[in-house]
Amino acid sequence: MKNTALTDKHISLGAKMVPFAGYNMPVQYEGINAEHAVVRGGVGVFDVSHMGEFILKGENALDLIQRVTSNDASKLYDGKVQYSCLPNEDGGIVDDLLVYRIDEKTYMLVVNASNIEKDWNWIQKYNDKDVEMHNISDKTSLLAIQGPKAAEALQSLTDVDLASMEYYNFVKGTFAGVENVVISATGYTGAGGFEIYFDNEHADVIWDAIFEAGKPFNMKPIGLGARDTLRLEMGFCLYGNDIDDATSPIEAGLGWITKFSKKFTNSEALLAQKEAGVARKLIGFEMIERGIPRHDYEIVDADGNVTGRVTSGTQAPSLQKAIGMGYIDKALAKEGTEIYINIRNNKIKAKVVKFPFNK
Repeated sequence: MKNTALTDKHISLGAKMVPFAGYNMPVQYEGINAEHAVVRGGVGVFDVSHMGEFILKGENALDLIQRVTSNDASKLYDGKVQYSCLPNEDGGIVDDLLVYRIDEKTYMLVVNASNIEKDWNWIQKYNDKDVEMHNISDKTSLLAIQGPKAAEALQSLTDVDLASMEYYNFVKGTFAGVENVVISATGYTGAGGFEIYFDNEHADVIWDAIFEAGKPFNMKPIGLGARDTLRLEMGFCLYGNDIDDATSPIEAGLGWITKFSKKFTNSEALLAQKEAGVARKLIGFEMIERGIPRHDYEIVDADGNVTGRVTSGTQAPSLQKAIGMGYIDKALAKEGTEIYINIRNNKIKAKVVKFPFNK
């Protein structure tokens, strides 16, 4: 089990620690609902240092990224971030990721913790033009400071004008007295805020400075449990649940990051799928009757026929209702359609709704 540079901090704060993607991670401190509310209404801090970071450098770095990712990275400029995915050769997804353009010949890819080795090997497989690749995951810490008060809470720690930073942009600057910190206006909560990347050696100093600056804003540490409920309220996919090696980006509603203006892994088959239409789609649903949907529960029609499966589900703290995501036959995927979730052999009524759940 790996630790992050901040594991001891979490333990000293009384976090409930759990194994996650090979790391010892805090799942909650005070409780998921309370932590969820802190992020939606104020500001909270997640240690997400388990995520993977790769640096790709050289004349052919963009060419390699274009060939292995679904989105069009040629649209990036210095300081711009892009959400993308790595399609596999069989119609599924190796991983979803963020692509950061540092300069014309230097990019940072941010990948899911559970897929670091898998993604590295996958990209390396296509690296036939000597792109310099560096896996900096083990020496890089990542904090997500999320919530509507994040910019105000952090502003005293940097000269960068945080309030004016546009979504999915980043800068390299000085933060809490530490140079060369990547400050990124990104996140996985839908509540606004920033993600900051820095060398592990600065983790304690930066963590302490953030919480000192955040005292007037009642800033709290937040665990992975609330991260999951926050992302689910926004309808954001979680790799391993809502997308995986057997789900296509077209089925998953990720056509918007699948650009056929270039060729990439399996692009011809995915284009054919887009043009022909898919048999199943990833949908959001909310429960009409009482019951909480969970991963892998069956989705059934009025006659009890299985039409799909739940990929994610929870009692949404901001909405006071149970919600979920799942793949379902296209014929039943229209907004407003009544469906049923098989919960302990009972058909519990739900209806298809549009993302995001939290509007």
